[in-house]
Amino acid sequence: QVQLVESGGGLVQVGGSLRLSCAASGRTFSSYATGWFRQTPGKEREFVAAIGRSGTKSYAGSVQGRFTISKDNAKNTIYLQMDNLKPEDTAVYYCAATLTSSGVVFSTAGMYAYWGQGTQVTVSS
Repeated sequence: QVQLVESGGGLVQVGGSLRLSCAASGRTFSSYATGWFRQTPGKEREFVAAIGRSGTKSYAGSVQGRFTISKDNAKNTIYLQMDNLKPEDTAVYYCAATLTSSGVVFSTAGMYAYWGQGTQVTVSS
């Protein structure tokens, strides 16, 4: 069992930056594929970025070049550095993890077994 806790959300102006963190307890992140998703009211959860256990990364086209996902296995934490934020980035951001034996990354929410509680990111214009 893995417990995930996100932090770092908040209110930021257009063009600003935020760094989200997701700390895991219970198991080490080194054996997990992890990712970030976001959701706005009335919409399905949307893929943002993912990082595999070997470090392979994947990004949604809407955030490519602006967001960076990383992880620190020693701290059991993954990060999402968000730069040049836009109003359409406003959402609740969730981190997710799933145990895997390979280095694959997953961009589908259904592939993840564990989820955090979410952290609100609001970009104001």
